[in-house]
Amino acid sequence: MDRPEPPQTNPTLGFAGLLRPTTRFVDLDRAWHAKQARLTSGLSPAALWLAFADWGLHLANAPFRRVDLATDALHQYGRWLDAVLGQRMIEPSPGDHRFASPAWQLPPFSVAQQGFLLAEEWWDRASHAGPAIDEHNTKLVSFTLRQLLDIASPSNIPWINPEVRAETWRTSGSNLVAGTRNLLHDLQTGLADKPQAEQGFTVGGNLAATPGKVVFRNELIELLQYTPTTATVRPEPVLIVPAWIMKYYILDLSPHNSMIRYLVEQGHTVFAISWRNPTAEQRDLSLDDYRRLGPIAALDAVSEICGNAKVHAAGYCLGGTLLAITAAAMARDEDNRLASVTLMAAQTDFTEAGELQLFISDGQIAFLEDVMNTNGTLDSRQMAGAFEMLHSRDLVWSRMIDSYMLGRVEGGFDLMAWNADGTRMPARMHSEYLRQLFLHNDLAEGRYRVGDRPVALSDIDVPFFVVGTETDHIAPWRSVTKIHLLNAGEITFVLTAGGHNAGIVSEPGHPHRSFRMLTRGAMGHTLGPDEWAATAPRHDGSWWTNWCQWLNAHSGPAQPPPPMGIGADLPDAPGSYVLEH
Repeated sequence: MDRPEPPQTNPTLGFAGLLRPTTRFVDLDRAWHAKQARLTSGLSPAALWLAFADWGLHLANAPFRRVDLATDALHQYGRWLDAVLGQRMIEPSPGDHRFASPAWQLPPFSVAQQGFLLAEEWWDRASHAGPAIDEHNTKLVSFTLRQLLDIASPSNIPWINPEVRAETWRTSGSNLVAGTRNLLHDLQTGLADKPQAEQGFTVGGNLAATPGKVVFRNELIELLQYTPTTATVRPEPVLIVPAWIMKYYILDLSPHNSMIRYLVEQGHTVFAISWRNPTAEQRDLSLDDYRRLGPIAALDAVSEICGNAKVHAAGYCLGGTLLAITAAAMARDEDNRLASVTLMAAQTDFTEAGELQLFISDGQIAFLEDVMNTNGTLDSRQMAGAFEMLHSRDLVWSRMIDSYMLGRVEGGFDLMAWNADGTRMPARMHSEYLRQLFLHNDLAEGRYRVGDRPVALSDIDVPFFVVGTETDHIAPWRSVTKIHLLNAGEITFVLTAGGHNAGIVSEPGHPHRSFRMLTRGAMGHTLGPDEWAATAPRHDGSWWTNWCQWLNAHSGPAQPPPPMGIGADLPDAPGSYVLEH
């Protein structure tokens, strides 16, 4: 006997239909988070609340810690009273230039300055509620309290800041008029949702001006080949893989500080990837798409042009991390087209990835994913806002004082023009990058997969030239140096003066430049960062010169240059992708 069919129901009818869950509310939450992100520079309010809850609950359960902090507060108050009487009780931390003017040493300004620094010192201690609190939460609380305190700095209050008072007196207040004009201009630019461009700089004119040609193009990259300026060149071309978080021409700025131009002048055939600035249509591009359509596609084109010559590959920042992944996959698959690998301010182990880790947690990444799923990309201004928060004293408050209180107009220069020319991040790629590399450290720990198999940096069997910069807050040099622990081959490590950008753009003749350099041979003894810094000899000048010498030592004898391109009818450098906004 056939079993009767169950009665058909319509889930859209009745109360069950009214209360049926839909994805519509999830989408609304994502849109809400995207709006929040515009006000918080991408920082998750929920992650911030949880950090303060963790801090507050542990502090509430530590009565003797609270007594200690109260005693410390009374001690700080006593020190401030001594400062009122003319003693100097505390100095600004290294790198804090807010009180550099000699006028801050004179009363009554010295009293305000000393009181603020003493309060800042106390709050820094108070943000540490003890060993029981999560370390990430402690750092986030400390960071947030520092941001709030910076708002109240005496240097930001015009009637307390002696420099602003003196300028107002000298100009009869015209500095404040000019500052108001600057403020209105910035507000207008921000409301118009347009980036601020630097005056007098043009990509393809006085920026990214090294002569060359686009020799290959796909949906993600244009490959630029630069016109030789020497009669002969080394047979191994140099392929530069820049970060896609920035326009490639950080390495081809003005003619005097262009790394690409310098390499060409030293007798190298140079290729560089120019990444496309993605839109919401490219939201589903993966990190492996960037590897496949980026360095692998570029290597295929370079091999066709240069007759299968081995390639010196050089990667900067995220481009260096991607190059390391690419080289590991090539080694695994017995693809031996690389002659060497150069990594510039690029991390391969993310356990000590610096202050950016403040923005890396499951909750924080989920918040950013909501933003990216709504917009399809992560906007460059949100990333810039995060970087500005990390260094708000120099990048936010000092600029506001100069522009809005002193009425000054910053003189443009090439690095600022490049910095204003931001790019976006595709949603899928950036989520994979943050989760697999920053959060879970899959590459260093052997879990990162290319295709259906993991890759290992230990498989790479070509020499490395690795550059870290002394004051890098994006890729701290102690993190960059961990490549020594992940590969037993020959590694030449350079530590250069400067930060993430200025330390790399460090052309010969630049004043006050120096670097330390040491080579560890294959299977050699690995030094810890402190031991390395104490051992490596210091050299004056630019590390570019030593890099070129290193490239020459790993290259064959000079020969006539290869042809320019492979016959494709494509535009001259800098191409069209770099002009996309």
